[in-house]
Amino acid sequence: MRLSVVIPVYNEEVTIKEIVSRVQALEREKEIVIVDDGSTDGTAEILKEIDNQNEDITVLFHEKNRGKGAALQTGFATASGDIIIIQDADLEYDPRDYEALLVPILDGRADVVYGSRFLGGPHRVLYFWHYVGNRFLTLLSDAFSNLNLTDMETCYKVFKKEVINEITLRSNRFGFEPEFTMKIAKKGFRVYEVPISYSGRTYKEGKKIGWKDGIKAIFTIIWFRFFD
Repeated sequence: MRLSVVIPVYNEEVTIKEIVSRVQALEREKEIVIVDDGSTDGTAEILKEIDNQNEDITVLFHEKNRGKGAALQTGFATASGDIIIIQDADLEYDPRDYEALLVPILDGRADVVYGSRFLGGPHRVLYFWHYVGNRFLTLLSDAFSNLNLTDMETCYKVFKKEVINEITLRSNRFGFEPEFTMKIAKKGFRVYEVPISYSGRTYKEGKKIGWKDGIKAIFTIIWFRFFD
């Protein structure tokens, strides 16, 4: 089964070459779809160079920043693989975890797989309140979706192409995570979790998500549970 790796990018000139190199190094048939979401640093220029030099990579550009969710929607529309995996453009998530993430789908047990940072994999020790916030949002999402996930906000979500074809996404920013989770729960897709490694970064190193996104996620969970 062919894999599509969708990478949303915004101002990641320091890490983009390295993450693309790591994904390319994996020995599996795949395509890489990169969506630059209106970067204002040197990311777009680097991506144009990558696009010209690699036949297995498709690079798409948003003229202005529209948010991670919007970039993912653009990438999903272009992806042609049987299985899609979301890969952030920073170096927090390790593509070497792909094989473990794919197993439940390839074995026929799952339609969607989440890579959990809280199931015992090695991780960089960082912000306590980020941990609390992630666990709270996951708990709230689980209560409304009736799933028992440990990490709803994880980047690593892997799913069959038909999953994304059966839902309509509306969130343009970080609300994608709870929206996607609520909609796959409503559809009754089979969901698995596997442990992954996690090398979180600080705000000085480029981390973007903040407490305001957490507040928005609460309303997103409620909205997509009852009104969409």
